[in-house]
Amino acid sequence: MKKALSKSLALITVMTLGACGETAKDSVEISLPNKNPYPSTYQTPESPAFALIGANLLTGDGAELTNTDLLIENGKIVAMGPALELQPGTIQVDARGQWVTPGLIDVHSHMGVYPSPATSNHSDGNEMTSPVTAEVWAEHSVWPEDPQFEKALAGGVTTVQILPGSGNLIGGRGVTLKNIPSITVQGMKFPGAPYSLKMACGENPKRVYGRRNTLPSTRMGNMAGYRAAWIEASDYKKSWDDYVTDAQAGEDVDPPSRNLRLETLAGVLEGDIRIHNHCYKVDEMAQMIDMSKEFGYKIAAFHHAVEAYKAAPMLAKEGICGVMWADWWGFKQEAFDMVRENIALVDYAQACAVIHSDNPIQVQRLNQEMAKAMSAGNRMGLDISAAKAMRWGTYNAAMALGLEDQIGSLAVGKNADIVLWTKHPLSIYSLAQKVWIDGNLRFDRFDKSVQPTSDFNLGIISAGEARP
Repeated sequence: MKKALSKSLALITVMTLGACGETAKDSVEISLPNKNPYPSTYQTPESPAFALIGANLLTGDGAELTNTDLLIENGKIVAMGPALELQPGTIQVDARGQWVTPGLIDVHSHMGVYPSPATSNHSDGNEMTSPVTAEVWAEHSVWPEDPQFEKALAGGVTTVQILPGSGNLIGGRGVTLKNIPSITVQGMKFPGAPYSLKMACGENPKRVYGRRNTLPSTRMGNMAGYRAAWIEASDYKKSWDDYVTDAQAGEDVDPPSRNLRLETLAGVLEGDIRIHNHCYKVDEMAQMIDMSKEFGYKIAAFHHAVEAYKAAPMLAKEGICGVMWADWWGFKQEAFDMVRENIALVDYAQACAVIHSDNPIQVQRLNQEMAKAMSAGNRMGLDISAAKAMRWGTYNAAMALGLEDQIGSLAVGKNADIVLWTKHPLSIYSLAQKVWIDGNLRFDRFDKSVQPTSDFNLGIISAGEARP
């Protein structure tokens, strides 16, 4: 599909004009697949202007500001600075001496697709029926009322990327959600956020399919499976490119048959869908980079990336984020060669270092995970400030999602996704006190009326409270 047409409506009429351009000789309809058949229905709710007064800010992009006011109007940050002049009627939130950060971002979550309660009939994260299932979309498995979302909100997490699992070579599309209550996934979808494609290196896919006596059962089988899929996708993309070219030339041609799996892969080749690649080992990261160059696509991030410290200069050169844990390791062979300084060393190499959870408990404590990674780096002498470490769960995470122009830092013009903490955000004793998303208060630790819970929980909570 031609880039100029890839974001067009599904139906375009092309007119072939006569020599002087006065009359239409021919009319050809170009039918293109709808790129966004399940659009976001989220709209920023109206809210009154308010200001946080006298706060200490970790801005998310590496700066620390003290005694600073933050003015929010219509869901956006509109002014920052000491002693701002406020219009009459502006609500003032006394934040003097308290700490404020951007909303935290978890770029690797399975909330909603592996919800709580965890039962087999709700286990919808892995479509392990074929090594390549690019046709499936995580959003079609997300249960919006999963109680895990509200627990993450109470931890200061305002944006999450929900990914399929890692049992396949190519597991399907991921989706970026605003962490707000909704009865539909469309009501949570971050408007305009790029889709992602989940890929997986190493042990997981070869273990799953090796047991079934089918490709892949080895790492060389993994690579062969990826390459076969990209070859097929390249041919599919060319068939659509040729169709558009011929139709624009005035030929009466039929569009190719749609293929949902190849449609997603072609979206990657066009640059519209971002690759998020489960990959632990440095040698496999290098192979995946080579393959991306072979087929002409870009990798946004390597996830888990236990050996990212070895790959750090390569990640910096290629502009690929390393998405890592603070200290998880050793639970399988490819996760064995871990160092606690992993995130700090990737950051030291000036690559994009990102903290992630991949876990419904850790997502509630991403601030503590950043603190652990910062401390490990400082113990080896890297002198990482809290302001720099905060990037790992805010601005750098937003870059991995392609949303750094909207979220991830406290800056004029950005979405007002903001957390007010009870103590310094990187203290083990700190809790999210208030959480705003697009300038709307979504959680208040000291006000039960602003502690949302899903409909699923209501009867359970009431029954529990009634017990003697």
